[in-house]
Amino acid sequence: MSERIAVLGAGPMGLAVAYQLARDGHRPVVFEADDRVGGMTASFDFGGMPIERYYHFHCTSDHDFLAVLDELGLAERMRWTETRMGYWFGKRLQPWGNPIALLRFRGLGLMAKIRYGLHAFLCTRRNDWRPLDRVEASSWIRRWVGAEAYEVLWRRLFDYKFYHYAGNLSAAWIWSRIRRIGRSRYSLMREKLGYLEGGSSTLLDALHADIQRHGGEVRLSSPVQRIVIEEGRVRGVLVGGEQLPFDKVISTVPLPFVPRLAPDLPDAVLAQFQALNNIAVVCVIAKLRKPVSANFWVNTNDPDMDIPGIVEYTNLRPMDAHIVYVPFYMPGEHERYGDSDDVFADKVKRYLRMINPAVGADDFIDVRVSRYRHAQPICEPGFLDRLPPRKLPVQGLWVADTSHYYPEDRGISESIGFGRAMAREAVA
Repeated sequence: MSERIAVLGAGPMGLAVAYQLARDGHRPVVFEADDRVGGMTASFDFGGMPIERYYHFHCTSDHDFLAVLDELGLAERMRWTETRMGYWFGKRLQPWGNPIALLRFRGLGLMAKIRYGLHAFLCTRRNDWRPLDRVEASSWIRRWVGAEAYEVLWRRLFDYKFYHYAGNLSAAWIWSRIRRIGRSRYSLMREKLGYLEGGSSTLLDALHADIQRHGGEVRLSSPVQRIVIEEGRVRGVLVGGEQLPFDKVISTVPLPFVPRLAPDLPDAVLAQFQALNNIAVVCVIAKLRKPVSANFWVNTNDPDMDIPGIVEYTNLRPMDAHIVYVPFYMPGEHERYGDSDDVFADKVKRYLRMINPAVGADDFIDVRVSRYRHAQPICEPGFLDRLPPRKLPVQGLWVADTSHYYPEDRGISESIGFGRAMAREAVA
């Protein structure tokens, strides 16, 4: 029987939910507060160059993403590129990401290098993550790699990504990040990552069109004000002051918004949502006339930089100019999150010129700054038990975001796979 289902949020997970529902003969209506689909994968016009506000890449293990491309007839638009990594340490840019680079790395003793490499190798081979769920990540890594390697290669990545949360993260969550990058290697020495011709918009636009073609709707600039709950069941949603009836509601917006959207949930459930924490991001995108390096990804450990790294996107996806993403992660309540766009832009210009002094002030064509308050869930030890269930104790209500495919890190493929599974579950 066809059901009328409201889907909250038009990011990859929300679109995947609606895509699956519509193809299964239901009538999803997607409500999105933004004026475009995509969420953190949405694109903007960067001086005539359409590009994502936040960088994305794909690995050969992104099976759910690749399956949707095939279903939509987009598989031939996928491109794979051999990429490089670098490490900015000791005021020099060093090769990184393979055993030879590790052995030649300046600033680390031989035993520390061996321990670091062994840990990374074992992480890529490990599949059982549950024993790591309750283990604290920084102490787990320090036990494996030792104090020297932790201080040189890990500590600043933790500090400038998680700030005061750095000492209270789940080892399972950090392990999944190590494994994903490790498994993107197609040989001991080479790494291969992918991009979609036209960027994420190619997929987002195709999902949007497919939803409509199968009888669904996508309503942009239409934030849901409230999920209407009466007598223990969903009755609909409140949008623009009007109550719209729905058989079921599936929310994919960030979990911190749930208490405001559904204040009628039981107090114990609301408390679970209110206890969750998120990191914000200020992402600076620079368009340059010349490259900064030959690397796609550069980790940074420099007392004069308050960033965990930079992403030189055009070393993955060739474009008409050189594009560099520089993310500043921090708690949304941190005073620096309120700094002006110019403060962040000026830092980026200074940092990129430190890495490559050949980059001059006139090589910066344009710089843009984007902010996302709930960019990254904080997965603390025991997160699996702290996470509210996606099927809430209200008839007809499902709620999830990227936290729900823990311990995997947020990603387009993971969101697609989880969204499609949740759609099938909701109508089973």
